[in-house]
Amino acid sequence: MSIPKTQKAIIFETSGGELKYADIAVPKPKPNEILINVKFSGVCHTDLHAWKGDWPLPTKLPLVGGHEGAGEVVAIGENVQGWEIGDLAGIKWINGTCLNCEFCQNSNESNCAKADMSGYTHDGTFQQYATADAVHAARIPKGTDLASVSPILCAGITVYKALKTSGAKPGQWVAISGAAGGLGSLALQYAKAMGFRVLAVDGGDKGEFVKSLGAESYVDFTKSKDVVKEISETTGGGPHAVINVSVSVAAMNQSTEYVRSCGTVVLVGLPHAKLEAGIFNTVVKCVSIKGSYVGNRADSAEAIDFFARGLIKCPIKVVGLSELASIYKLMEEGKILGRYVVDTSK
Repeated sequence: MSIPKTQKAIIFETSGGELKYADIAVPKPKPNEILINVKFSGVCHTDLHAWKGDWPLPTKLPLVGGHEGAGEVVAIGENVQGWEIGDLAGIKWINGTCLNCEFCQNSNESNCAKADMSGYTHDGTFQQYATADAVHAARIPKGTDLASVSPILCAGITVYKALKTSGAKPGQWVAISGAAGGLGSLALQYAKAMGFRVLAVDGGDKGEFVKSLGAESYVDFTKSKDVVKEISETTGGGPHAVINVSVSVAAMNQSTEYVRSCGTVVLVGLPHAKLEAGIFNTVVKCVSIKGSYVGNRADSAEAIDFFARGLIKCPIKVVGLSELASIYKLMEEGKILGRYVVDTSK
């Protein structure tokens, strides 16, 4: 397969600097890496933070962002086993880890202190060719729609991991706070596919939409006279788990009130704030509060399998890579509906 020496990419040289649609060199895979011809890449809110540099984690500069890339393997490092030219592969947020620390050895590789993050510390998927550690690259079944699967590589894996972290059992109630958003709409579908009874929490006339994705009930916090009471009555005592995918601090704090006794509150959204949970209520109700980051390799494979079996649908809007700056602007203005995916050929 012929690999060009240069490629199109979106790159920036300083935090918040110009997003340049430019020609850059095609990277060469290290001995432990594969080179992937990225066909499509999802656009995640994390990419906006990577560009702005407003998280307490340093980014590499200059940087090519993106971490939801789906494409085809076109080159293989000399030490790589198990991959073949032409295989379909995905590039995730976790691009590589040390594989030797206590976290890697216990399947918590996302917590590895030496983790290399796509589109953050490692040039990501807003380019036509990108590298990934062969151990961490996601395997995508042949024949998969690469545009549709790309958001699963971060958003899908993230909510699937959060649902597993909740410890909820099939038949139990799980509330999704921020249910109509990009993460929430996927969380609803995964929760339904995993056998949970699903309560959607959001604001506005979104009941029909969330129910079409698997929600059994919908609570509109903008119209409810008492959110805690309504959720408790709807679920017969409160949901067994709450997945907070919104960045509303008020919603996160409130979820610690309406979760069922011995239930679990899972935090996924990342607002710059502090969680406030009543200590008496938390202790007496034996509430567990957990943070959930991105999934490990097994979580990733399982989340992709749910998609490949047709159980998860991700509404997307495909635009050209050259239009990425306009998508960032929409994210800054809070005007994103659904999920944007960039076609790297345009």
